[in-house]
Order: sequence, then C-alpha cells, then structure tokens
Amino acid sequence: MISAQSLSFTDLKTLSGVSIANLKLYYQHFGQPLDKAPVVLINHSLTGNSNVAGFKGWWKELVGPEKTIDTNQYAILAFNIPGNGFEGQILSNPKDFNTGDIAHFFLKGLEQLGVSKLHALIGGSIGGGIAWEMAVLAPKLARYLIPIAADWKANDWILANTFLQNRILENSSNPLEDARIHAMLTYRTPQSFEQRFGRTINEESGIYNVESWLIHHGKKLAERFQLDAYILVNHLLSSINIERHGRKAIELIQQIEGEIHLIAVDSDLFFTPIEDQKTYEMIKPVKPSIYYHELKSIHGHDAFLIENESVSSILKPLFPNSNSKIWK
Repeated sequence: MISAQSLSFTDLKTLSGVSIANLKLYYQHFGQPLDKAPVVLINHSLTGNSNVAGFKGWWKELVGPEKTIDTNQYAILAFNIPGNGFEGQILSNPKDFNTGDIAHFFLKGLEQLGVSKLHALIGGSIGGGIAWEMAVLAPKLARYLIPIAADWKANDWILANTFLQNRILENSSNPLEDARIHAMLTYRTPQSFEQRFGRTINEESGIYNVESWLIHHGKKLAERFQLDAYILVNHLLSSINIERHGRKAIELIQQIEGEIHLIAVDSDLFFTPIEDQKTYEMIKPVKPSIYYHELKSIHGHDAFLIENESVSSILKPLFPNSNSKIWK
C-alpha cells in the first residue's frame, strides 16, 4: 500500500461562513511523478478512501501497471474526504460543511501540489458529486469529467435515503451496523440478491444467507469506520448541489471546457440513471461534448465496483497508453 501523505491549510472559511484555523488533507499518489505525466484525480465513494490502487486498492482492477488507467503512463491522485476517519481525522460539526467545501479543499490540494491541469477528474457515487462541484468551480481544470453512478445534485430520493440513514444513526443501538444494512439495500437490487442467495439458508447460523450477508457487511463497516465519520459523509451526500448561488445547472455545466462522460448503471436504485439521462438531454443542445454511457448490470449502484470489464470498455478510449496521444 502506498503510504498516505498530507497537506496542511490554515485560515479557511466554509461556504456557510465557518472559519477553520487548520485543516489537514490526506492523499495518496500512485504511478508517475506529478510533474512528469498527465494527472488523474479519482474521488472515492461514501465509505471509501484514497487507496485506489495496489494490493488493497478499491479500484485495483482498473488502476495499476498496464491496467485501464495505467500507472506506467499516468500520475494518479486520490484525496480523502476530510473527516472520513482516515488517519483518525474527524470533523466535529458536520453541518458546517457541504460537498462544495470538499471540492474547494480538493482544488486547494491540487494547487499546493502544483497541479493546474488534469487529464481526467473521476468520481464514483458521492465522489462523482464532488467531481461535478470541482468542475463547476474550475471549469478549465480537466480534459475529461467522468462522474460514475453519480449526479450533480442530491435529488429527493437521495435526500429521503440520507434522512432515514440519519434517523438510524441517531436512534439505533447499533447505528453503524444498521445504517450499513439499510444502505446495502439501495446499493444492490432484488435481482442481484435473488441470483446470489436464492432463499438459501446459512446452516451454521440458521438464518437466510441474505440476512447473514447483510449482518456481515454491517459488522465489517462498524469495525473499520467511525460513527462520527459516517454521520459526516451521510450529511455530505445530502448536500450535493452545484446550483449553490442561484445559477442554473445548464449554465454552469455549459461552461465546463472538458468533455463530460456520464456513466450510469441501468439498474441503479440509488443514483438512478434517469437523472443522468435528463442531464444529458438538457446539456447536449448547448454543449455537444457531453456523452452518456450506461452499464448493463443486475447489481445496481455497486455495479461500478463489480462490472470491471464494462467500466474498462468505457474508459479505455479516454486513457490512451501512448504518450503521444495524451492531452496535456
């Protein structure tokens, strides 16, 4: 595993006007030196972190030597959402922050690292929402903006789910486990469960295998995640919105200079594909360089972490393995 590094910031102010005297931004860097190769920034999902490549990397099937995003050709960066518990970092007042603030912190991180251009800005789930906000704040930053299973806003369905998650976190005697069990029902689909479990019984525990699987995922998250961190990221998920200052999405997205590649999952029950389809239809007449891709899968939202070959087939044309073809 690549060791994490950190950047330090002082005298920050959030969009809500809260002053932050000091903030550390943890990150990991894979592949080539930042000043010698095109840079790719990958934003992690809700309970993920900056470890995107290597033995325990959550996207190791796609990011690595001679992989789709080739670490022999590209410099890969991944920041941790401040307060997500990485290196023990917790933020005490989650409601002081929104994803616009996180986008701002990530942009300051790039600036401190001397990175003014990205070959690609990628994000999955909440990471895609943060990528949208970064692209709006810095419309010249990236050649490719690639939000995956994500949206530029938290719609009513996301707000409803984060509201329920918050109720579970506040009222359950096992908050992390129970919140995770509920979340898994939105990350997968009935068809995915049926294919995997088929109403079979776990003979060791005497319960259905689907129940055993959900309990396992609840306990697994509780072992590696902190309650305060989950409260924060759940709040951030509900805060995604590029239309922060009264400007409409169509105007903001039109100003993004790079190509936009929306990647949706046809069975996603969380960030539903209809939202990306509506964005595509809204933007295409005013910005031709927007493209819509759809993963076909029974696995729902988590398909972007499961259907590696399908994701690779979409991304490969955007990540040539010849330096002569790479935009800088």
